[in-house]
Amino acid sequence: MALELIDITKRSGADIHIHPTSLVLPEGSFNVLLGTTLSGKTTLMQIMAGIQQPTSGIIRFRGKDVTGVAVQQRNVSMVYQQFINYPNFSVYDNIASPLKVAGMSRAEIDRRVMAAADLLRLKPMLKRRPSELSGGQQQRTAIARAIVKDSDLILLDEPLANLDYKLREELRDELPKLFAGRNAIVVYATTEPSEALLFGGNTATLHEGRVTQFGPTASTYRTPKDLQTAQVFSDPPINTAPVEKRGDRLLLFGGKSWPAGAAASRLADGRYTLGLRPHHVSPLPVSGVSGEVEGRVLVTELSGSESVIHLDVAGSTWVSLSHGIHPLEVGAQARLHADVDRALFFAPSGERVS
Repeated sequence: MALELIDITKRSGADIHIHPTSLVLPEGSFNVLLGTTLSGKTTLMQIMAGIQQPTSGIIRFRGKDVTGVAVQQRNVSMVYQQFINYPNFSVYDNIASPLKVAGMSRAEIDRRVMAAADLLRLKPMLKRRPSELSGGQQQRTAIARAIVKDSDLILLDEPLANLDYKLREELRDELPKLFAGRNAIVVYATTEPSEALLFGGNTATLHEGRVTQFGPTASTYRTPKDLQTAQVFSDPPINTAPVEKRGDRLLLFGGKSWPAGAAASRLADGRYTLGLRPHHVSPLPVSGVSGEVEGRVLVTELSGSESVIHLDVAGSTWVSLSHGIHPLEVGAQARLHADVDRALFFAPSGERVS
């Protein structure tokens, strides 16, 4: 059984918040909604939950039409980026509240609360009230409450955004494992492609209220069907440039010539948009077919293991993401190497053609 959205739309006057959308989320699946702020993720989740009603379309859950059913009549949990807790309850009672409403035994409530508190590092704080907690601790309390409820549909709207880095990384690893043995449908909204890749499952990419692609996460990332999907699913942003294929050469950057490489070998001669992910552009020579990228260094961001270099290339900003420390001086001219075999090519319509 599954959650099905059939031609769902959401309008407010002349504004279209969700364009016609059809999705099937299988029972027991982990699904990611990936898009920038205001792309429609929260609206779509609230429609799934019954918090908002669609302007048109049908919602089916486990074969039943639930389009007009209010959220109070559904077994749904939702966690927002901004934590929501009962201020007069202890942490324990906040987590236990949906279980008490469901009439569970005291022993079962205690078992579930303690298990969730252990996972979310909340055991020392169970007697405290939300006002005595940090923002991250309050968000962990809200997540724990959603976990213990054992809902049919669990909606997580950027729930880790307010947590500290270390705990966020730990929970990114734990969340998919936590839901793996359940029959619940989990939907996780994020602006970060790295989170989608880490969680796996299925990913829907959203742009301005449109689902541009939906499918297994790795497949959606590796084989975007259009330029918009590739742009949504790339951080740092995917590098693009107009390109003309002539025989076994590519002409770009005002006449710079690259070998066509394997990705372009099947294309007819003509004009396209080339796309290269930042980790396919490097200060070091790449294996296989290489193209040279020359530009002025705008910004260099160095971490303990990676370098992110922003270049002005023929009036456009290109980004390189590479392992190691490459301290290129801002304002200097730099030559980088592009892995041409990894390039994506898009038709003028935006559709990916190779």
